[in-house]
Amino acid sequence: MIFDTHLHLVDRQRLSYPWLKDTPALNRDWSYEDYEATARRIGITDVLHMEVDVAEADMQAETAFVAELMQRQGSLIRGAISAARPEAAGFAAWLERVDRRVVKGVRRVLHVVSDDVSQTTLFRQNIALLGAAGLPFDIVMLARQLPLARALVDACPDAVFVLDHCGVPDIAGGAFDAWAAEITELARRPNLNIKLSGVTAYTGGQWSLETLRPWIAHILQQFSADRIVWGSDSPVCTLQSNLAEWVATSHALLSELSADERDAVLHGNARRLWKIPA
Repeated sequence: MIFDTHLHLVDRQRLSYPWLKDTPALNRDWSYEDYEATARRIGITDVLHMEVDVAEADMQAETAFVAELMQRQGSLIRGAISAARPEAAGFAAWLERVDRRVVKGVRRVLHVVSDDVSQTTLFRQNIALLGAAGLPFDIVMLARQLPLARALVDACPDAVFVLDHCGVPDIAGGAFDAWAAEITELARRPNLNIKLSGVTAYTGGQWSLETLRPWIAHILQQFSADRIVWGSDSPVCTLQSNLAEWVATSHALLSELSADERDAVLHGNARRLWKIPA
């Protein structure tokens, strides 16, 4: 069984995605039906939808879209990691009224805003509220921003964090050492988990299993198997691979783990972190 904790769906008739105009390879609809057809063939049994950085006015509509998909007969979708604005004064009120049957976690894309956004007192207070509510916060930052991630995690010791895409390493540029040092530091924070997702997109296109192996080996070495979750990052993964390739690559990269450890990474940890019943 595989729990995909990072699926993006795109419906341009229903929601607005301002960033897509600058990414022509992804600038089309990406439907649940197309994803499901492949997912069922390759062992994906459960899915969390990851917010797609829709226009701010459409954030609630995106969560409603996911709620509708959850109601489909036999749906794989177990909930949403929803978009929110922890830097805004209205965040606490939003959190009080959110539908916890749908919203299982929160993400704010942080590499498209000023570095100081996640370092403000209000942002950190609101992330602490997430911790009290039992909702994990996904951190998506560039590798150069990982010290900011560390500061945020340290400021909110009672919140649960998930670092997306292995910390967005510059694999194409070979920038291993600085990234690895930050990953080592981040792994010392027990309230931080890491997501094995998205890394093929950072290879520049010329990659193989051996290209990825040292980067993922470092993740496996620094984070215990019970603090790693798996995500497809579909459809972003299609920039340099495809969904089936990423699943096969992940199995190969995790092959040296025990059966129990692989099950934790691929399925069990996600259920525990996001409180999804079996």
